[in-house]
Amino acid sequence: MRPYVKEYDVVVIGGGAAGMMAGGVAASKGSRVVILEKNQSLGEKLKITGGGRCNITNAEFELPALLAKYGKSEKFLYSPFSQFGVKDTFSFFESLGLPLVVQARNRAFPYTEKAIDVFNTLKKFIDQSGVIIENYCTVKKITHERGKVTAVQTNKGEFSAKSFILATGGVSHPETGSTGDGFIWLKELGHSVKTPTPSIVPLAVEQTWVKELAGVSLSFMKITFYLDGKKQFSKIGKVLFTHFGLSGPLILNMATAVGDLLSEGEVTAKIDAYPDTDLGALDQSITHTFDINKNKTLRTIFKYIVPAGMAPSLQKLLADIDFDTKVHSVSKENRKKIVNLLKNLPVTITNLMGYDRAVIADGGVALEEIDTKSMRSKLFQNLYIVGDLLNINRLSGGYSLQICWTSGYIAGSNLP
Repeated sequence: MRPYVKEYDVVVIGGGAAGMMAGGVAASKGSRVVILEKNQSLGEKLKITGGGRCNITNAEFELPALLAKYGKSEKFLYSPFSQFGVKDTFSFFESLGLPLVVQARNRAFPYTEKAIDVFNTLKKFIDQSGVIIENYCTVKKITHERGKVTAVQTNKGEFSAKSFILATGGVSHPETGSTGDGFIWLKELGHSVKTPTPSIVPLAVEQTWVKELAGVSLSFMKITFYLDGKKQFSKIGKVLFTHFGLSGPLILNMATAVGDLLSEGEVTAKIDAYPDTDLGALDQSITHTFDINKNKTLRTIFKYIVPAGMAPSLQKLLADIDFDTKVHSVSKENRKKIVNLLKNLPVTITNLMGYDRAVIADGGVALEEIDTKSMRSKLFQNLYIVGDLLNINRLSGGYSLQICWTSGYIAGSNLP
C-alpha cells in the first residue's frame, strides 16, 4: 500500500460534479491535486441525476436569458458565466468524446442519455490530468489561521495545501453523501449560510385519487393554487402523478412558491385536464361522444372522455353517478358534473417532499461573500467554494449542473 502523500497544491473536499470539474481543471494546469471523497467512489449523485439520464445543462446560449433563470443571483453570475458558459460546457464534454443532444425545453443530455457516461467522461478527465483520489476519506475539521485555511483533518490524517476547494454539495439525495457537511464547516469558518430547504421537489397531497394514478402523466394541463380559498397563481405544463402526490417539470419548478404558501395557510389546487378547451366546448365534445355511444353504459365510454389512464380513479370522485346507466339516460346535470370535474380536479397540498426526493435544495453561502470572478471566499484568501454550496436558486432543466460546471471550472482556473 502506497503511503499517503499529505502535501498538495490543491485539496478538493468533495468529489461530485463541481469537485471533479474543479480538481480536473486545476490539475490540467499543472497543480498537484487531491480530491477527498467520503464515499466509496466519486460522483454518486451525478450517476443518478435526471433519473439516470443526466440533464447536463440547458441549451440557452444567450447569457441574459440564461442568467434570468437564476433570479436574484443573476447580478453575481455575469463574470463566471462569461468565462465558462453553456457553449463552453458543450465544447468541454464534446472535446472529451461525449456528444450532447438538445431535447424539449432546451434540456441538454449526453447523446447516450446515460448519466454514467457523464461520470465516466469526468473520471477519465481527472485521471488523465493526474488528480489523486482519496476515497473513504471523512473530513473532521478545517483548520485556519490569519485569513488562510491551513489544513484539513480527516480519518486518514492531515492534508495541507496552498489552496482549498470546498465542493461537498448540498442536502438533496442524502443517500449519495450530500448531508450538508459543507454548510456546517462554512458556518464554523464564519460565513453566512442560509439554511437549506428542498426547493425543486415534488408535492405531497391528501387525495387518494391522485396517488392511485401513480405513473400517469398529463403532458399539457393547468394547475391553479389557492391559499385559504383565494386564488394565487396558475401554470400550464406537464404533471406526473405519483404514489405520494404530484411531480414533473411543472410541479418541481413551482415547489418553492408553493412552499411559501404552505407557511401561510391551507393550500389547495385545481387541475384543469383540458386547459385549451373551455367549459362550453368540452361539454359539446362530451355530448357528441354520448350521442355516438348512446346505447353503451357510461362506465364503458368514460375512458373516452377523460385523459388516458384516469377513468377508474375519477369515477370515484363522481360517486353519486350510476356508471352502469346507459349513456342516453345520463342526465344533463350529471353530464355537467363530469365536465366541471375535468376542469377542476380537486387537490389539497399537505407538504413539500423532503431532501430524499429533492432534485435540488436551496440554501448555502451568501454570494456577497464570494468573489464570483474566481469563486474565492472573501473571508479566506485560499478557499474556493463551488456548486450546491452556493446560495443560488435555480429551476430544474439543467440549470443546477451548469452552476457546477461553471463554478468548478472557474475555481480550478483561478488558483494562484
